[in-house]
Amino acid sequence: MALGVALLWQSATVVAAVPATRARAAGASVIAEGRSAFRTNCAPCHGLAARGGGRGPDLTSGNWAHGGSDAEIFRTITRGVPGTEMPANALDDSEVRAIIAFLRSQAPPAHPAIGGDPARGRQLFEGSANCATCHMVDGRGGRLGPDLSRVGAARSVAYLVESIREPDKELTAGATDPNNHYGLPQPYDTVTVVTTAGERVVGIARNEDTYSLQLLAVDQSLRCFLKKDLREVVHERKSLMPAYPETALSASQLNDVLAYLVTLGRERRMAAGDRP
Repeated sequence: MALGVALLWQSATVVAAVPATRARAAGASVIAEGRSAFRTNCAPCHGLAARGGGRGPDLTSGNWAHGGSDAEIFRTITRGVPGTEMPANALDDSEVRAIIAFLRSQAPPAHPAIGGDPARGRQLFEGSANCATCHMVDGRGGRLGPDLSRVGAARSVAYLVESIREPDKELTAGATDPNNHYGLPQPYDTVTVVTTAGERVVGIARNEDTYSLQLLAVDQSLRCFLKKDLREVVHERKSLMPAYPETALSASQLNDVLAYLVTLGRERRMAAGDRP
């Protein structure tokens, strides 16, 4: 199995995945109840399969930013996390326990650690791989792609590999409209507009409604259009990010970049003395 493929099933070692036997012990009916409660209360932020959404991180990777024990997850769900978009939830204790059982059932098996070098990965990210041109980390970098400052705590290694090798396969959802809490987030897809004057602008949509469009162009300027002034608006349903096959990023280089990415969002937490 090639390293790039094998990495699809690797997970970081900050938090070991919970054994599947623990999830099975909860019982299929409890897990089904938890799945239903999760989809009703949590999926708008974390996605239907708990693999992350526009607001919330992936909850299936085994990486827990605010504590990974049952008691800590219970506390996060019921009390929320101050300073973040995670609210307190007024759920019955049985519902919360069922949600935890569902999340445990989704956890991947433990696998070997990533063997790359984070320092080399950061050099690639900021240098020859040109990642920082479009992605921001801790306030430095571009704005065309998602902010990756906490990606190591929010996304699984499998997700990161797929996003690098096949960015068109599953488009990342962006932030939602702050004035519409239940609105759907704009995906990071390629949008091309043509004005009635013939100007063609390519970028990603920041906000769009029936009458207007805010577009972050590839030169990272924010352009605002009234649709009555546009001849055409095309959503291509593909990423602006280029694919990085092994000819562009070798297996060992990919491993280095992954080793760097999985530190993002974790180093601060560990430095502060918090448990993962």
